[in-house]
Amino acid sequence: MSTQTASITFVWEGKNKTGSRVKGESQASSEILLKADLRRQGINPLKVKKKSKPLLGGNQKITAKDISIFARQLSTMMNAGVPLVQSFEIIGKGHENLGMQDLILEIKSDVESGTNLSDALGKHPLHFDDLFCNLVGAGEHSGALDTLLDKIATYKEKTEAIKAKVKKALFYPTAVMVVAFVVTAILLIFVVPQFQDLFAGFGADLPAFTLFVIGISDIFQKWWWAIFGGIGLFIYGFSQAKKRSPTVQRTIDIISLKIPVVGPILRKSAIARFARTLSTMFSAGVPLVEAMDSVAGATGNALYKEATLRMKDATSTGTQLQQTMRETALFPNMVVQMVAIGEESGSLDEMLGKVADFFEEEVDNLVDGLSSLLEPLIMAVLGIVVGGLVVAMYLPIFKLGSVV
Repeated sequence: MSTQTASITFVWEGKNKTGSRVKGESQASSEILLKADLRRQGINPLKVKKKSKPLLGGNQKITAKDISIFARQLSTMMNAGVPLVQSFEIIGKGHENLGMQDLILEIKSDVESGTNLSDALGKHPLHFDDLFCNLVGAGEHSGALDTLLDKIATYKEKTEAIKAKVKKALFYPTAVMVVAFVVTAILLIFVVPQFQDLFAGFGADLPAFTLFVIGISDIFQKWWWAIFGGIGLFIYGFSQAKKRSPTVQRTIDIISLKIPVVGPILRKSAIARFARTLSTMFSAGVPLVEAMDSVAGATGNALYKEATLRMKDATSTGTQLQQTMRETALFPNMVVQMVAIGEESGSLDEMLGKVADFFEEEVDNLVDGLSSLLEPLIMAVLGIVVGGLVVAMYLPIFKLGSVV
């Protein structure tokens, strides 16, 4: 049976012409077509079902990195002259992520049926945003899809790289503090009580610091379930509120920009994403006003999103982009001047690209500097916390001589 257009794997059981039970695995675009094909081969199908995905050996979740890699692969295939449908076939069948494999082959099926690529991608908004679809659509209309796919791939790679840098800056201290809290809780719940039993037979007053630590230990022993449960509920509630409430999200974004050391990283990364997105869309021929909606969503910060939408309204009335940027007071003077030069010289996309390159490098340097700063600071905090507990437990032992 031909498998050139097959996209779904089925397992089946049936009887052949001699009445013997047979079973196998085949690919077809639908269950009905597979049954018809089996009958043509002289097999009476009794059971036909889709092959279940293995629990191991392939991640089902589709990440932003998967989409970025897909964009680069498709761009490479198109630039090499491989037809679009065949490109999907090659990329889809060779993908390790089974969820991504299904997504690519589903898009391939839509394109084969005559759907435009931009429309086929638009059916999966969780994975392909408006910016991605708009740029693909612009490439289809201009006849330069391979060029636009290359721009999309470059854009996705750079934006994902800067997101990874920001996550790196925030993840490391968070992870260390979580570990520190867990270790401290274990010491307070299991270790300190052992010393407390020992101190009970000393017959001497305990130091104030030791009594303070024992008091905290008593609280943890009695209410550990409430403490850990409360922290878990707070984290869950906070994450849900952040996802569902624009007001909470806006408040978090405003506060985060004011945090020392971290704030400048988030601000520069928002400016880099703004410049990179606008540069990519403008160079693809998307009108400035139309591009601003996608740019607003790509900044990753509610404050910059609101400012971009205000800039869109202002530019739609004929105001220059550099003027609207200056009025927001969110962009450094260097960025405004670069945009002004770009508008005057007719090379706005090139200037915005240079701005994006500069701020991406700035974010990289700030993240490296933050890591260098935090490593000794975190070690000092851990030393103070754990060392403080140890000192508190050994202080009474120093008084043991006077009791004896």
